[in-house]
Amino acid sequence: MPAVLPPLPTPPDSQPELLQVGLPEDEPCLRADAARNRARLLEAAGRLVAEHGAAGVTMEAVAAAAAVGKGTVFRRFGDRTGLLTALLDHSERKFQAAFLSGPAPLGPGAPPSDRLRAFGRAMLRRSVEEMDLMLASEPSPDRRFTPAPRQVHHSHVALLLRQAVPEEDCELLAQTLMGYLDPAAVHHLTRRRGMPIERLERGWDDLVARLTCTDSPR
Repeated sequence: MPAVLPPLPTPPDSQPELLQVGLPEDEPCLRADAARNRARLLEAAGRLVAEHGAAGVTMEAVAAAAAVGKGTVFRRFGDRTGLLTALLDHSERKFQAAFLSGPAPLGPGAPPSDRLRAFGRAMLRRSVEEMDLMLASEPSPDRRFTPAPRQVHHSHVALLLRQAVPEEDCELLAQTLMGYLDPAAVHHLTRRRGMPIERLERGWDDLVARLTCTDSPR
């Protein structure tokens, strides 16, 4: 699967570019039969996730469900991680569009502290809704912080921090905040510790308020 290049460092007064999880926007360049195969494979993989969870998605199972050869699945997605990543692609594009250009407070037009709160809450909710798929498509530890979407999220948080607290080390603070939103951490707290998502949201609001010296909503 072609690698997605990481975004360039984001200037303080600009937004990061919209990036996708997996393959570049190459659909118009695909042959018609290749595009149809890709759509069939993703549809089959989506059915398997809905019926059996992400653990039920194997290259062999997807090939059988889509009635194609296993080699077709490997050629199109590279490996299981690439396939699961492609499933997340549509959701990621919608999420990025929402925080880069959607309505406030998640999108532009609200104070940076309000946008930080909205971003974290949206990330937490998305992690809970797509938990199995997110965990199954996690990259290996040596590549955990390099996927393009994760860098876009980090750049966005750093940008809002630079607007809210320009005197602080916003790159490091952004990394710390992203740790709070990590899907594995959300999984541990919600599924293993039994914490309701509302508690995590209140904790996020309080963390943002402490960092930006603003009042936390109650």
